[in-house]
Amino acid sequence: MAYDPGAIDATLAATVGDDPALIVELRMAFVSSAEKALAAMDKAEDLETWRTAAARLRGLAASFGAVRLMAQAAEAVEGRPGDQQMLAKLRRAVARL
Repeated sequence: MAYDPGAIDATLAATVGDDPALIVELRMAFVSSAEKALAAMDKAEDLETWRTAAARLRGLAASFGAVRLMAQAAEAVEGRPGDQQMLAKLRRAVARL
């Protein structure tokens, strides 16, 4: 699955119009929220907490058109707490945003 760096900006522009400052602000809020979800996954000690945080990340990614991150987070929902390979993959996806 390819990453389209313009997908998030296109989604935001379709939602808020041509306001570059607002698009930047919303993108920053998106990345911050994604990082918080990742932190919750990293701290998760039980399956329910892990899955809840992964599902939150998946929904967030879906809302912003981050297709690759959404797919990876969906995979993480079925994973296990403490899966460092999955967390590293998700961190790389968020860093690309």
